[in-house]
Amino acid sequence: MNPEEYKFHKEHTWVKLSKKKALIGITDYAQDALGDIVYIDLPEIDAFVEANTEIAEIESTKATSAVISPVSGTIVEINEKLIDNPETINEDPYGKGWIAVIKIKDTSELEDLMDFDDYEVYLEEEAK
Repeated sequence: MNPEEYKFHKEHTWVKLSKKKALIGITDYAQDALGDIVYIDLPEIDAFVEANTEIAEIESTKATSAVISPVSGTIVEINEKLIDNPETINEDPYGKGWIAVIKIKDTSELEDLMDFDDYEVYLEEEAK
């Protein structure tokens, strides 16, 4: 998967749109900052989530971190493979390490997100 096709949230989550469904995960930067991921508390299917709120929680050897949803909508699918293999997020954050699929309520929310180049600039600014 090519992260240049994704949209990014300032809380280091990404979204890849396919019609009115959004695949959600955390960025390579986020998984690297967390270190070895050992557990993920996945969201419930059919739960409604608001943009900018927690949809999951990741535990690593360094910290516990909230996964913030970049969009509002209903959870229609979760990546159950992460239950037994949470380290997949470290290995492939933009592919097999996806966390959930959300049926988007309002696609205009995507306009508030960054493209890949803007996200790279954002990371450089954060590092200062």
